Amino acid sequence: MDYLAQQLINGLTLGSIYGLIAIGYTMVYGIIGMINFAHGDVFMVGSFVSLICILLFGITGSTDIMIGIGILMIVAVIAMAISGVYGWTIERLAYRPLRGSFRLAPLITAIGVSIFLQNFVQETQGARVKPLQALFAGGFTLHEGTEFTVRITYMQILIVVLTIVLMTGFSLLISKTSLGRAQRACEQDLKMTQLLGIDVDRTISMTFVIGAMLAAVAGLMYLLYYGVIDFFIGFSAGVKAFTAAVLGGIGSLPGAMIGGVLIGLIEVLFAAYFSSEYKDVAAFSMLIIVLIFLPQGLLGRPEIEKV
Repeated sequence: MDYLAQQLINGLTLGSIYGLIAIGYTMVYGIIGMINFAHGDVFMVGSFVSLICILLFGITGSTDIMIGIGILMIVAVIAMAISGVYGWTIERLAYRPLRGSFRLAPLITAIGVSIFLQNFVQETQGARVKPLQALFAGGFTLHEGTEFTVRITYMQILIVVLTIVLMTGFSLLISKTSLGRAQRACEQDLKMTQLLGIDVDRTISMTFVIGAMLAAVAGLMYLLYYGVIDFFIGFSAGVKAFTAAVLGGIGSLPGAMIGGVLIGLIEVLFAAYFSSEYKDVAAFSMLIIVLIFLPQGLLGRPEIEKV
């Protein structure tokens, strides 16, 4: 039982990271009905920007925890700003010119942007993995059993708390601000929204920027949690986050977060009790099962064609 509790904590932490990335996929799809397959690589760029900033600020494991968290907040802001620029550029160059084209064109362009970002980071940062020593060691012992001890680390607490704060803030943004109302209007009907005087191009661009900023925070979390990154992490994490978005219901923000947590739990539990080599197979198999019996996902709504 203690072993299961520990794996649930690990799965919740990993699922929080996947959920933040998945929000970017579901936001873009909810508004323009397209999948931004370069989103995973924006997550990768955010993790590399975070690593560079951490090294420049000189944060180490001996840094006081409160000072370290303060500096990490600055690192997060820098990574979000730079990743937001990447998100805006992707929308401006890869999506806006092709918005009225056939649906396959933006998909192909997004894949091209993904390949470009991978090779750009590989050329500028090198192909080798980039390690980072643990910054915040230690944690709390929740239960000390005879065979296994359940612990939650400071880093896991930071990741879960930060995810909750971001989700709360983002939910308030969507429900209480003019930008959120414009996004919900665009989701309903782009043409009618434009006729009502809302700047649709600006709203879509801001959606890409916000999704990229959340992916940057996820990239920082991934770096701090695993302590190693490379130029290819965007593909693997992006595919799993996309799976989480589809599992939860593409277009549903709560569904994206729930899907991320489920994918994280499935991956961790399968690796713990069966085989780590086939943990991805377990996650994708669950997606197939859900889509067979619930095609719109767990919280998604059936798509109604407007005539």
